[in-house]
Amino acid sequence: MIRNKGATPVIPGRRCRKRKISFDKRRYKFRWMVEAVFCRLKDFRRVATRYDKLARNYASSLALATIVAYWT
Repeated sequence: MIRNKGATPVIPGRRCRKRKISFDKRRYKFRWMVEAVFCRLKDFRRVATRYDKLARNYASSLALATIVAYWT
């Protein structure tokens, strides 16, 4: 169904599947990285619940949370 709409699957199928699905490992790795970033940012309650009413305030709190989360 995904391929019929012109998209390519990124998530691999299960091992027990009768017909194997081919997928791009590089895209899957990048997809996981993006999901991990969002998961890490959701640890900050202000970002996860979006307390700020103005978009610029939310963007600044998102930038601050990113800096704090990835400070090395």
